[in-house]
Amino acid sequence: MPPAKFDREQVLRSAMNTFVQKGYSKTSMQDLTKSTGLHPGSIYCAFENKRGLLLAALLQYKSDSELSFEAYFSHDLPVLQSLKLYLDSIVVDCAQKGEYKACLLTRALTEIADQDDEVKSVISESLYDWQKAFHKQFELAVESKELSANCNIPHMARYLSMGIYGLRTFAQTQTTRDVLQELADQLFDDIRRLSLEPSH
Repeated sequence: MPPAKFDREQVLRSAMNTFVQKGYSKTSMQDLTKSTGLHPGSIYCAFENKRGLLLAALLQYKSDSELSFEAYFSHDLPVLQSLKLYLDSIVVDCAQKGEYKACLLTRALTEIADQDDEVKSVISESLYDWQKAFHKQFELAVESKELSANCNIPHMARYLSMGIYGLRTFAQTQTTRDVLQELADQLFDDIRRLSLEPSH
C-alpha cells in the first residue's frame, strides 16, 4: 500500500502546536492523530514514532522561524528598527497564545533535552543559528554605520538571544502583555546601549 499523501508542513505545524500545549510526555498518539488528521499508521510510516514526529516538528519550527526572521530583516529599514519590530512581534505571539505561550524550542528544551541527545542537538543548533543571524545583522549595521564599529557584536548577539529566550520562558508564567512589552522594550534599550559601547 502506498504511503498516505498529506501536507507535511501543515501536519508538522499541527503536531508542533500539540506538543507546545500538552508537553511531549503528555502528548498521546491519539492527540497527534486528532490534531494532524493522520491515522496512526500514517504517522508511524512517515515519522517512525512520536519522537520522530517531534524531531521533524523541531526542524519545521526552525524553518518557520528563519522565514519569520527574514521577513523582518530583509527590507531596507535600519537594523535596530527591524529589531524593534521583531521583538514586538514576539510579544504579540506570546500574548496571542493564551496559556500556551512557550515556543516549541523552549518547551522541548526544558522538558526532554537532557534526556535525549539528538533532541538537544537539534535545539542547540537552532538556537546557535538564531544567534548567528543576529550576529550577521549587527555586522551589516556596522557596515552601514548604524552601529559603532567598536561595539562587541558577539556579546550583543548572545545577550539578545538570551533575552528573547528568557522573554519566551517568562511568558509561560501568569503575566500580561504589558509586562512582556515592558521587558521587550528594556531588552531593546539594552541592545541599543551596547551598540554604542566599545568592545573590550
